Amino acid sequence: MKTMGAMIAAVLLAGPMMAIDLGDGIPMAGITMQNVDGRALSIGGVKGEKGTLVVFTCNHCPYVKAWEARMTELANTFSKQGVGVIFINSNDMAKYEEDSFANMQARARKLGLEVPYVVDASSDVARAFGASKTPEAYLFDASGTLVYHGTIDDNSEKAEAVTRTYLKDALTAVAANTVPAVQQTKALGCSIKLRART
Repeated sequence: MKTMGAMIAAVLLAGPMMAIDLGDGIPMAGITMQNVDGRALSIGGVKGEKGTLVVFTCNHCPYVKAWEARMTELANTFSKQGVGVIFINSNDMAKYEEDSFANMQARARKLGLEVPYVVDASSDVARAFGASKTPEAYLFDASGTLVYHGTIDDNSEKAEAVTRTYLKDALTAVAANTVPAVQQTKALGCSIKLRART
């Protein structure tokens, strides 16, 4: 059986299926979502001077749990460098109790997350992006143009074994007003548990 790391290496550079593509703008940027601190926030409202990072994530996914410390460090670091960051949970909380709002609040506190972690109450924001995995990162430059989409790095299992820091490299480029060298990788994780449309 292949290890998770081997699976990542095998599919990482495959082309993802997505509703938005490189060069596109931020969809549903004005839609407000409830943050863990109770505020109603939108992606457009947290947009940074240098760029904006949107990460679709959750609480229960083992891939998220493996990457969450690195994701939190990147979010907290680059939010201080002019990049607006927002984490979005689009999962159906009625079916996945671990992804409940109360558990989101607890997880944000435990991680020391200093950026918004919001609820996509209809899952329509995830649909508009074409997001299908947790975690899945979308990085937009200062003009609001998508310049990186995909995974965090090349080894969710072992931080010490990482050789390609895709998201960190892309964030570093955007913070320096340059274009990331690698702009697209394959997002790998759990499927987003979308709510049924009503």
